[in-house]
Amino acid sequence: MLGPADIRELAAVLGVRPTKQRGQNFVIDPNTVRRIVRAAGVGPDDAVVEVGPGLGSLTLALLRAAGHLTAVEIDDVLAAALPATVTARAPEHADRFDLVHADAMRVTELPGPAPTALVANLPYNVAVPVLLHMLAQFPSIERTLVMVQAEVADRLAAPPGSRVYGVPSVKAAWYADTRRAGAIGRNVFWPAPNVDSGLVSLVRRDPPVTTASRLEVFAVVDAAFAQRRKTLRSALAGWAGSPAAAEAALTAAGVSPQARGEALTVDEFARIAENGPRRATEEAA
Repeated sequence: MLGPADIRELAAVLGVRPTKQRGQNFVIDPNTVRRIVRAAGVGPDDAVVEVGPGLGSLTLALLRAAGHLTAVEIDDVLAAALPATVTARAPEHADRFDLVHADAMRVTELPGPAPTALVANLPYNVAVPVLLHMLAQFPSIERTLVMVQAEVADRLAAPPGSRVYGVPSVKAAWYADTRRAGAIGRNVFWPAPNVDSGLVSLVRRDPPVTTASRLEVFAVVDAAFAQRRKTLRSALAGWAGSPAAAEAALTAAGVSPQARGEALTVDEFARIAENGPRRATEEAA
């Protein structure tokens, strides 16, 4: 395991300084790393994918628990150094480790067995899009545990009607049952961030039963929250073509035109997408 001195020494040898541009905050507390692995429930039957492994704190702990681990790292220096860290500190597990040097947002395939779990300290500046991309791209991922900014954790796990319920909440709900899985203090990172962190657990479930595609449903979600304070009749006018068309789609979906996006479940957004004007036109044709 990598402690604070190990992390700083390794960073100095590599000439690495964490950058805000890539949202890098390295975990320096072994107990926090062990806690994450326990909370993730990773076992020898799991093929885990880790995004943003950094210097390898979480990587080493995951390797000891999982059957296989693939780490996705965008940073050139960190990607080049991580295999050597694994070989030096966990040689008995090195044959179960793969590294993908790439932007996680562009990854479409992974080496080794299909991933069953995603466990990561996600870079704060891209946490939500990376999470949603990985869930969409790899349907074999059954369980996810990610560490993100506390505010983002609250949004991901928020239920309908919550003050912070929004686009991340609905899109995460398309893929999984989502909940907060704990809080993380600032002093376990180097450098210490200016915000608290939180763990989010996502357990894959079937998406809503709908004839609309995921992209069509997400288009409705984006439109509904783009003008959060407006009623759905107004907020969806651009999506539908006019306020009247939006009202017709909402009424057909069994949703009040006077409702607002923060009150709707992902299933209700799916029903609205099903009754969108373009789909109605295609069915009539």
